[in-house]
Amino acid sequence: IEIMGNKAGWLTLYAGIAGGADIILLPELPYDIDRVCAAVERRAKNGSNFSIIAVAEGALNAEEARMKRKEWTAKRAEAGFGATATNRIATAIQKKTGFETRVCIPGHMQRGGTPCAYDRVLSTQFGSHAAKLVEAGRYGVTVAMVNGRVVENRLEDIAGKSRNIPESCDLLTVARRMGISLG
Repeated sequence: IEIMGNKAGWLTLYAGIAGGADIILLPELPYDIDRVCAAVERRAKNGSNFSIIAVAEGALNAEEARMKRKEWTAKRAEAGFGATATNRIATAIQKKTGFETRVCIPGHMQRGGTPCAYDRVLSTQFGSHAAKLVEAGRYGVTVAMVNGRVVENRLEDIAGKSRNIPESCDLLTVARRMGISLG
């Protein structure tokens, strides 16, 4: 399943863990298709007839990660429109293992859905704080939750910047401990 995350894999990491993915592929960690195939084959050998692979749309293999942007753009154009990361990975897995692969790309449908109770409470907290900022004449900020508190961030401090998953991220350790392959 392809999950939004062209430059940063936070959504894919969280969704992969929450959704029970067996393999999670992130833009921050170039994958090795042979390791991905080995993980799929290992699961099959252990009796599983499926593997769930959460793929960030910006996932790259080690070779692709070494390419300059211009080279990578040319390679994608040559591969054609349908050559998303997930399609490339699924095709490679099927060729190398012989296992049937299916691709699911929910796209913008990922942004919808019924909010859970936590989402409703969080959005109410954000809305309340944002209204307080407007009343105070404070503009050019966003609201966020940090360590259980609603805070504001100046747009100029965060706009146009990516926040990648650091190698030291606790969730990467959790995923590895759970036996999730990171490619």
